[in-house]
Amino acid sequence: MVNRGGSGKCCAVKGCHNSYRKLKMFLDQECYEHKPTIRAEYKCPRPFKLHKMPSDDDGKRQWLEALNLKCPPRNVHVCSFHFVDRQPTTENPYPELWLGYDRPLRKTRRRRTCPDEGAGVYQEHPGMDELRPVEESLASVPSPKQSDVDDHSCTSKNVASVGTQWEDHIFEEHCYIKRQHIVTYVNQSTQCDTFKPPTLMNDYDSNLYTGLPLHTFHTLVAVLRPHENLAYQTEIEQQILLTLMKLKLNLLIEDLAIRFRISVSKVSRIISFWIDTMAAVLKDLIPWLPKETIRATTPEAYKQHYPNVTCILDCSESEVQRPGNLDSRSESYSHYYACNTIKYLVAIAPCGLVMFISAAYGGCCSDKFITCDSGILEYLHPGDEVMVDRGFLIRDLLFERQVNMIIPHFANKTQLTEEKVTCSRRIANVRIHVERAIRRLKVYKVLSQTLPITLMPKIDKILRICAALVNLRGDLIHEADN
Repeated sequence: MVNRGGSGKCCAVKGCHNSYRKLKMFLDQECYEHKPTIRAEYKCPRPFKLHKMPSDDDGKRQWLEALNLKCPPRNVHVCSFHFVDRQPTTENPYPELWLGYDRPLRKTRRRRTCPDEGAGVYQEHPGMDELRPVEESLASVPSPKQSDVDDHSCTSKNVASVGTQWEDHIFEEHCYIKRQHIVTYVNQSTQCDTFKPPTLMNDYDSNLYTGLPLHTFHTLVAVLRPHENLAYQTEIEQQILLTLMKLKLNLLIEDLAIRFRISVSKVSRIISFWIDTMAAVLKDLIPWLPKETIRATTPEAYKQHYPNVTCILDCSESEVQRPGNLDSRSESYSHYYACNTIKYLVAIAPCGLVMFISAAYGGCCSDKFITCDSGILEYLHPGDEVMVDRGFLIRDLLFERQVNMIIPHFANKTQLTEEKVTCSRRIANVRIHVERAIRRLKVYKVLSQTLPITLMPKIDKILRICAALVNLRGDLIHEADN
């Protein structure tokens, strides 16, 4: 048999399917002129040959320029059909024929659309004219003005579930579900009082919607009033309440639009604006306390055994929607939770105040890497004491800064002594306060439920805002004392 090389090489020209495998199949067939022998044994003429790209730099450049490939293969071969002389010669060394430039584009599949069965049902409200201008960046989000009565019956619409804001396939299968009642509430708001903007009447309502007492919420509105954007033509109290309801209850954008009787695009712009503004204004509510203040506010639970503790460190994770990009998916996958998460570092004072919260990292990052990269080591000084949990292997990082680390003992192959067990229980008894601080953070359901991909660009600011709102509550020291 004739040695015909490997079978995995093929012509690099667009649209050409000639390959060594195809050539091998041709040579292994029976020759019609020289029966009963096969073509390879009789050395019949081959229909084409594959020529390898030259090794010199100038030849490579000319070949690649002629082929015009975005991602050329590692070993470039071109069949003889694309050469003027059926092979590279001195006069015509480069491929010139049928290089696939005029190959027609592949038509994409037309998106399936639903017939407009609800034509004539939609009635425009006179007050919706002011909601017409929208930003191009939010044009893909349907507004109440743009929505038809068959929003839920079309698979191309953003039908979302409450927990994750993903497309709900239940509505794709049941096309008979309509949205006429929702459109009626939005466009005939003067005649129907079913959906009203929520009003905070007492502390219970305020804690339910914002996570803050009523007096604290009004104080926050007064602080943020100088930063108001007058272009939204909505009361600033309603704008801040809308934003906090998104953080506290993690409601859908469409739900908030119905509650506040504004367009979906306007809700998105308001939330985006106030997340940026609140992250800049409230950053001072996450202070790193001086040692004197930490000592003065240390609860009794610490004073007996750990009076010099500066802060307690711990990492927490929040589940995120699985990214489509494979690199992002692998970076955010957490083997501990077996899902895609973001991970962030939290440092609290012994009194329960959140003194530091890091940016969001992928779920695959280690605690040591986040501690080193987040910048918290810059706040630690010689003589400080840091309390951590098992698995926080940062002793070498703290040793360089002459910072003492308090960590429970590990149970290796030998059983812990009674003294080590007692010490570990004492540490666990006071370290529980950092878990309580993280629990207060996750009262805001935007961190405790599955985060959609659309919130990833602002997740660092959302973490700072939630930490600042937790510090606004006045029950930190009382909880730590208990």
